[in-house]
Amino acid sequence: MSRYWIELTQPEIKAQFERNPLVILPCGSVEQHGAHLPTGTDIYAANSVAHGVAERMDGVVLPGGPLGVTPMHMPYEATISLSPETYQRVVIETCLSTARHGAKRLLIVNWHEGNSASLSLAAEKLHRAHGLSVVIAQACYVAEELWGAECGGLTHAGEIEALAVLPDHGDLVHLDRVSGSSEARAGAHMDKLRRTRSFVPVLTDIRSIAPTGWYGDPAPATAERGRKMIADIAEAIAAEAVEIFDQLDRVQGAPGHGVAAQ
Repeated sequence: MSRYWIELTQPEIKAQFERNPLVILPCGSVEQHGAHLPTGTDIYAANSVAHGVAERMDGVVLPGGPLGVTPMHMPYEATISLSPETYQRVVIETCLSTARHGAKRLLIVNWHEGNSASLSLAAEKLHRAHGLSVVIAQACYVAEELWGAECGGLTHAGEIEALAVLPDHGDLVHLDRVSGSSEARAGAHMDKLRRTRSFVPVLTDIRSIAPTGWYGDPAPATAERGRKMIADIAEAIAAEAVEIFDQLDRVQGAPGHGVAAQ
């Protein structure tokens, strides 16, 4: 059975909430990924992981919408970016609608780093003002932890991202067009700088990381390995999220108290 909200009927969603009031919000972006991957790579990846998590946790996947906060990619055609304020509002209103219908727990599955700050602020409001128990899973970082050593790290439009798209949208992946990758060492160095806990440099343009807009080697990617990667990520996120939600219940009480009906 599909776990996607927009593919279910009203009675199916009602029954789902009565059984387990968990909603999962996939978050990504629409941005250039070279000539070989679609602009929707990040949201396709987030959707695939979220559906795998939903199967394991008995939840339903919300229509998160494809757009995110990605001004760094705007110098390239095909990128569409929301302002942080607009993005937060969309996330809050989407999830608040589900709270009014009975959702108690919200798991955010994010594949796009540019969304992170906005998602943290939105999650804080959804919890404090509306009573949802919220966990954010940075799926792209989980992918790097599990598959980075095998795939040359988490690179923009590299192997990990090709693997994330191939299983469900293989017709949109064009490995025959792979060419012009930026130098990997320089790209990895800049990415490492912006992914540390201690310092966060603000970058204007993706070309600060990769002059061609992407780097890495997606050529080894296959749909079979992609299915394995998605399953590994979904399994890891589901296992950790179950433990975190249970711990939140113990220290904060049952979710849902004070949910605003607005």
